[in-house]
Amino acid sequence: MATESLPPIITDWFARKGWAPRQHQLDVLASWNAGASALLIAPTGAGKTLAGFLPTLADIVANGHEGLHTLYISPLKALAVDVQRNLNAPILEMGLKITAETRTGDTPASKRARQRAKPPHVLLTTPEQLCLLISHPHAELFFGSLKRIVLDELHALVTSKRGELLSLALARIATLAPNLQITALSATVARPDLLRDWIAQPVPGRATHLLEASGGAPPVLEILATQERLPWAGHSANYAHRELYETIRRHKTTLLFVNTRSQAELLFQGLWAINDDLLPIALHHGSLSVEQRRKVESAMVAGSLKAVVCTSTLDLGIDWGDVDLVVQVGAPKGSSRMLQRIGRANHRLDEPSQALLVPSNRFEVLECEAALEAVAERHQDSEDPVSGGYDVLAQHIMGMACASPFAADDLYAEVQLAWPYRDLAREKFDRVLEFVATGGYALKAYERYARLKLTEAGTWRVANPQVAQQYRLNIGTIIEEPMVRVRLVRTRGLKKGQSQSPIGAGGRVLGEMEEYFFGTLLVGDTFMFGGEVVAFEGMRDNEAFVSRAQATNPKIPSYMGGKFPLSTYLAERVRRIMDTPDDWGKLPDQVSDWLRLQRDISVMPRRDSLLVETFPRGTQNYLVCYPFEGRLAHQTLGMLLTRRLERARARPLGFVASEYALAIWGLGDLSGLIRTDQLSLDELFSEDMLGDDLEAWLDESALMKRTFRNCAIIAGLIERRHPGREKSGRQITMSSDLIYDVLYQHEPDHILIQATRRDAARGLLDIERLGDMLARIRNHIVHKPLSRISPLAVPVMLDIGKEPIFGEGRESAMAEAADELMREALSGLEEESAPVERFNAKRP
Repeated sequence: MATESLPPIITDWFARKGWAPRQHQLDVLASWNAGASALLIAPTGAGKTLAGFLPTLADIVANGHEGLHTLYISPLKALAVDVQRNLNAPILEMGLKITAETRTGDTPASKRARQRAKPPHVLLTTPEQLCLLISHPHAELFFGSLKRIVLDELHALVTSKRGELLSLALARIATLAPNLQITALSATVARPDLLRDWIAQPVPGRATHLLEASGGAPPVLEILATQERLPWAGHSANYAHRELYETIRRHKTTLLFVNTRSQAELLFQGLWAINDDLLPIALHHGSLSVEQRRKVESAMVAGSLKAVVCTSTLDLGIDWGDVDLVVQVGAPKGSSRMLQRIGRANHRLDEPSQALLVPSNRFEVLECEAALEAVAERHQDSEDPVSGGYDVLAQHIMGMACASPFAADDLYAEVQLAWPYRDLAREKFDRVLEFVATGGYALKAYERYARLKLTEAGTWRVANPQVAQQYRLNIGTIIEEPMVRVRLVRTRGLKKGQSQSPIGAGGRVLGEMEEYFFGTLLVGDTFMFGGEVVAFEGMRDNEAFVSRAQATNPKIPSYMGGKFPLSTYLAERVRRIMDTPDDWGKLPDQVSDWLRLQRDISVMPRRDSLLVETFPRGTQNYLVCYPFEGRLAHQTLGMLLTRRLERARARPLGFVASEYALAIWGLGDLSGLIRTDQLSLDELFSEDMLGDDLEAWLDESALMKRTFRNCAIIAGLIERRHPGREKSGRQITMSSDLIYDVLYQHEPDHILIQATRRDAARGLLDIERLGDMLARIRNHIVHKPLSRISPLAVPVMLDIGKEPIFGEGRESAMAEAADELMREALSGLEEESAPVERFNAKRP
């Protein structure tokens, strides 16, 4: 395409750089000139950021502009900062009089106030800050000049409650700026048509183009070929630390991704312990202080780091060209996520990205192999956009009342411009509005829940200024476990032998940790945080005081958030690999011999059936099945199966679930009950367990109360923060439990109870996925009674009765337990059995 639509100052800049605009970048510009919105699907390194901002630069250069022109919305604060840096570089090089600034939770209050009074041409922000902006009385003036919105990494937003809240904010902005055009950018999308509809919904009548860039060079992806013994279970990958260190030495800059923050701390500490060359290795995750994270990001930009151990805080969009290798430690859980992370290497379209997969255990080898195949095919398994929740809608309604009084009819019509709420019934909207205004039928007698007032003009307004203040302090949908600040104790200046109380004597903040973890500590206990060992000194309010310490076996904090489910697509591929012995040759010998032993001792799980093994061990009997549907679905299945086994008088005692398998143990003879038809597996695994059994379990479980707490916080019924102080996790839980009991007794169909059931079914229980699995295995259940444990059952059996062991002792204890279980599994085979000989020959 010709570049005549670009101003000469921009075409000259391309020429000086020796570049030319790519086709998809010009396509986005053409969509803008045609008055259309656009969704650009392009691989990492294709220049999506420049494509998103090219129409902005061209329009301001050609026509000038006063006030806010373009709003850029990012799912991550780090990404917004990185994009601002990359945008300001060409602006300065071209000498353009265009201002671009960030606005995140880390932006000082004085700068945020100045931005409201005098906005830049381009504002780079997050969904939460956007919702704050539209809740201010001057939002109409602030957004009145807006012409464009750029949504970056859209796929990462639309599958969560953040996306629901963002969609409502876009609907409001489309009302304030009727000529708005939206450009969305994404690299990993399974169903682009849904995302195009998502951005088209707020601006009905405006064309929305779907633009796709040609693929870049295929990535080079390998699985670590280790000579060490692969663990049976666990997620630490301690066995690979030395090999990873040598890999880091051979490359210029390496990003090592893990799936949880605790894994990041453990891996960083393991690498640092063997860092004899003092390589500059850093740590980056969301619980570290913003100063620490920015320091690491700046060092990456400067090219002064050899490696960064990181979580999902860095898996979106960061443009670090010096990264030449990405390492995924632990199974990736999804091919789209893996493609996204692979793209952090090279970040150039025409050069192949290099990545290394490091499985943490033997089952993860199968998952990594499945991911290898999926990435080679460029298969996407990203989730679809979600429908809207009532708790998110309640928060938005409150925000609109904070901005200005509104008429219910007008707001309902506007809410339907948000894709997740396009089919929202008026009756549901009115019930949510009633809840926001009064708390609903069961709570309207309490004055504290009267947050909106109906004016004589028939509009709704906030009851008092304190309501608006509380709303702004508690905005957002990200609900983490209650957090406490981790503050370093000052020790300088103390005389020899002088003691110091940590209370009131704190130094800099290292970051935040989940509150429950400190309930497990005694004063003097050591743990790892921010890549160093610290000792717990005490707590005051919402701060934990620590001092630097030395310890050979510190605890590793376990974080509640940040765990990814195994994607349905990869789970199906894992089942296929196990069902195809001809493919086992590409697996490590340790793994392929393990599968052959399983085939000799028991049977292999088939692709479209469910293997159920039963065997005695000690005084108990075990049922182990292999659905390969992920931990959430397996936990729900375990809860429901134990109820049914109890009714069948099988006397179950408990269950444990992994990503791949489920084990239930009890006192009853499960093999005998099934063999004599006293227990039917088809009935046990019948789909009707998702009816009355599920309802009865939900009514009895604590899960509903925990889920309700999150919905109540998002809906504004319970505040996390008050001016000058924050509630503790215990205070929040007590408040939410009391309210839940009142609502469940007096108004069981309360709008928040409905929201709670939706969240439990969709996120915490994975009901839809479990239902699909039960339908798939109907009449395809294979029962194998055994006299002892099978090789395939060893990993999940290791989790039964596991004590919390920290540090190297945990790996040693698990290895010893695995050896004992495998000795049991092999005890019935003849010594001359070839598979056993091969297996034993490879054991240290």
